[in-house]
Amino acid sequence: MKKDEFEKRVCPRCGKTYCSTPALSREDNETLICPDCGIREALESIGVDSAEQAQILDTIHRYTDGQ
Repeated sequence: MKKDEFEKRVCPRCGKTYCSTPALSREDNETLICPDCGIREALESIGVDSAEQAQILDTIHRYTDGQ
């Protein structure tokens, strides 16, 4: 794994601290954001509402946390 994958970062979109590989914001194609916000931006782009986004993220976390 790359060294920067373990670096603590703060997401400028949600303010959450994260250590995983960042996502590139779709808003400006320059800003690095947390993976959850990256997923949210992708789901927003196809019209998924915030309640369903939360369900999708919960499912992702249920199967990937701790791995």
